Amino acid sequence: MSIEFQKALEKKRILPFAQGKRQVKKELQEAEDDLLEALNRFDSEKYKYATITGYYSMFHSARALIYSKGYREKSHYYLLVALNSLFVDAGLLSEEITSEFHDAMVLREDADYHGNFTKEGAETVLKAAKESLASVKAILKIK
Repeated sequence: MSIEFQKALEKKRILPFAQGKRQVKKELQEAEDDLLEALNRFDSEKYKYATITGYYSMFHSARALIYSKGYREKSHYYLLVALNSLFVDAGLLSEEITSEFHDAMVLREDADYHGNFTKEGAETVLKAAKESLASVKAILKIK
């Protein structure tokens, strides 16, 4: 367990979540639904919303993972901290996936809060969302 994860627990930014394991399938369904919606928005040339919704697919995939370990996060940033500590450091998830998650987080914030988005950014997020969902399902052994 990383020092940053331990500090997040102390500060109650990451919390134990006894109901987490029961929520994993719900989070994966949200991830799948958001990915499908993001793809539809991309096809409709709604790149801002494809970026935002694609990111949320990744968010729900990541949540499924940390829920499976009995934790929940208090922010998007601490979701990333939990992923790195519980899965990357343990060799269960590639660092590339969490790096793409961080990049998608930045692209989502730019699109959502600043109106800065591009077709290429949306494509990047959608590719990462597909990879993330596939990786999470493999880790959780869900088809």
